[in-house]
Amino acid sequence: MSERLVVVHPTPQILAQAVAVRLLTEILDRQSVSSPVHVALTGGTVGIATLAEAAKSSLVEAIDWSNVHLWWGDERFLPQGDKDRNEVQARDAWLDSLDGLPEENIHFMPRAVDGYTVEQAAADYAQELKAHASEEADVPHFAVVLLGMGPDAHIASLFPHHADAEQNDAPAIPVRNSPKPPPLRVSLTFDAIQSADEVWVIAAGAEKAPAVAQGLAGAPRSEAPVSAAQGRSRTLWLLDAAAATV
Repeated sequence: MSERLVVVHPTPQILAQAVAVRLLTEILDRQSVSSPVHVALTGGTVGIATLAEAAKSSLVEAIDWSNVHLWWGDERFLPQGDKDRNEVQARDAWLDSLDGLPEENIHFMPRAVDGYTVEQAAADYAQELKAHASEEADVPHFAVVLLGMGPDAHIASLFPHHADAEQNDAPAIPVRNSPKPPPLRVSLTFDAIQSADEVWVIAAGAEKAPAVAQGLAGAPRSEAPVSAAQGRSRTLWLLDAAAATV
C-alpha cells in the first residue's frame, strides 16, 4: 500500500526552499541506483518558486544532468514564448541556466501554432512519452510527479466535474473549455500520474485549505481531482501552514 505523508512548512518561501532540496536530493539518490531519472514538473506560484530555489542550491552540481529527463504534468496550449506557459516560466526560473542538461532532455508539451490542434498536441506528447517508456508501459518510469493544486482541488489540467478529465485512451489528453484560462490545455491523465513512484502535491495559501481537506479526506475525484494524486510507493502533501489550517 502506498505511504502518505503530510509535511507542513511555516511559509510559502520555506516550502519552496524545502521542496527544492527534497527534489534535488531525490534525483541524486535515484541516480546512484538507476538511470535515467524521469521527473514531471509543475507550474504555479509555488512550483516555479521551487525551481528558482533549486537554481541556488549547491546540490545541482552533484547531479549528472545528462541522465535526467524533465517532463510536465500539464501545459497551456499557447504559442512559443508565451509567458503563461509553464515551460517558459520554468526556463526563466532555472532550466536555461542549468549547465549539463541537454535540450533534448527537456520534454516540453507542444506549443500552439496555426493549423495545429490541441488534439494533435496531446497525441504527439503521448507518443513522446511512449518513446521513453519500457515496452509494456505508455509513460516513462517517473521517479516523481510534482503537482500544484488549485482552490477548486484540480491537479494538472484535470478539473472537477469536467468530462475531459476522465479521458483515458492515452497518457496525455487534450482539455477544451478549461474553467481556468486559457481554455485549451494538454494534461497527463490520472493513470499517467498514478504510475509514478512518488507523487508530491505542493500547496500554499489559506485559499487552498478546503481543497487540501477534501483531498486528504478522500473525496471523489470527480469533485476533488487531487484525491487521485497518489504515487505507487509514496504520496507527499507538501504544504505551508496556511494551506494546512482545515
